[in-house]
Amino acid sequence: MSNSSHSASSPVLVWFRQDLRLADNPALNAAVHSGAPVVCLYVLDDATPGRWMPGGASRWWLHHSLKSLDQSLQAIGGRLVLRRGDALKVVTGLAQELQARAVYWNRCYEPYARARDTKIKAQIRDAGYEAETFNGSLMREPWEVTTKDGGPYRVYTPYFRALSAQIDDIALLPAPQKLNDGSAGLHSDGLTTWDLLPTAPDWASGFTPVWTPGETGAHKRLGAFAAKCASQYDAKRNLPGIAGTSRLSPHLHFGEVSPRQVWSHVVSNVAPGSGRETFLKEIGWREFSYSLLYHFDDLPESNYQSKFNDFPWDFDENAFKRWTRGQTGYPIVDAGMRQLWQTGWMHNRVRMIVASFLTKHLLMDWRRGEEWFWDTLVDADLASNSASWQWVAGSGADAAPYFRIFNPVTQGEKFDASGDYVRHWVPEIAALPDKHLHAPWAAPSDVRAKAGIVLGRDYPHPVVDHGKARERALAAYASLKDAA
Repeated sequence: MSNSSHSASSPVLVWFRQDLRLADNPALNAAVHSGAPVVCLYVLDDATPGRWMPGGASRWWLHHSLKSLDQSLQAIGGRLVLRRGDALKVVTGLAQELQARAVYWNRCYEPYARARDTKIKAQIRDAGYEAETFNGSLMREPWEVTTKDGGPYRVYTPYFRALSAQIDDIALLPAPQKLNDGSAGLHSDGLTTWDLLPTAPDWASGFTPVWTPGETGAHKRLGAFAAKCASQYDAKRNLPGIAGTSRLSPHLHFGEVSPRQVWSHVVSNVAPGSGRETFLKEIGWREFSYSLLYHFDDLPESNYQSKFNDFPWDFDENAFKRWTRGQTGYPIVDAGMRQLWQTGWMHNRVRMIVASFLTKHLLMDWRRGEEWFWDTLVDADLASNSASWQWVAGSGADAAPYFRIFNPVTQGEKFDASGDYVRHWVPEIAALPDKHLHAPWAAPSDVRAKAGIVLGRDYPHPVVDHGKARERALAAYASLKDAA
């Protein structure tokens, strides 16, 4: 309800979170159209549960995205107010300080964010201020796409059919051309004081040549993908050695572009066909992941399929370190892990290969991999990360069967036949001929000698034998089925 003490100059407070853009931003659009002055706020929430505080790579991206958003706001007469602390205290306190007529924000769907936001909305309304939330992150809300009995979908294909049936012509919200700024005199933290960027050492130096965080960078990436790659997406998305994917995932996570914008742009600019349809299904998978997280809020910590609670996971510290450092002795796995470390991103086909390797060849709990990805991916997203790790491990919704164990040698030969990807990220074995590139240990000794490679010196021996690891994984799964 409205507070009767508000004057015509009372501002609307817009709380930015994972929606760091001006266009197609429902909360910002509503604030601008209210006619009131607008205060734009971002809170670095120190009360976020420790395990899911933004990881190192995400913090790098966040720094640059906030800088970009502030520049965009300044270009239309506003600015971004930065505050650090418990969002509950910061948002409610600033609303009171401003005597704001309303607080608007776009919804987040992580369990801790939902619980926090519910408290914030209640406190704001109890204090006599208006509080409204909007959908700025998904095509449809998780509670809008349900089965006939009103429950959540547990299988992706029928979910996507239901989602697609609810998507009509998309009317995108324009970016405001001018902002009536109401933040005069308000304190704002300096972005550099948040220490989001790594310094000693600067392990993110390889990120800058690859990424352009911010709304402008997101739309350049989208435009290039639609023009050059989208029509052949189905044929090229599994080839890590070429630029065949959109690389929009970090832009989507931080909300520099909305899924509605992506969907609309691709439908409008890419001819109908298997490439376009396959890509739209990837947007659908993201939506499905959020539906799972919303309806099963322990998804990041607990096996979706409870039978996996008794799975005999193992853990070997040395093997785990070799996996994280790209030193497993399997070139396609090592290439992916090095790409991740150096650029904050990994090709999706290779993500499946390295995740399968960790959970099945090394028999390590999927949550170990989930945590590593959370810290090292610029697109670390709680819904997508947890749903995808569980899918590969076999414990998730509509999951790949546990007995589907990727052979990293044949996967490399199939999807990196020319060896471009492996040679780029594992240059120490680049001189090997294609025939032996994906299994250096199997190359004749004279071939390795000619390439200047001594196993154990220049490149490691395999951390496990594929055949034996596969047998061990299948035995572990068989024991789980027997116990059931």
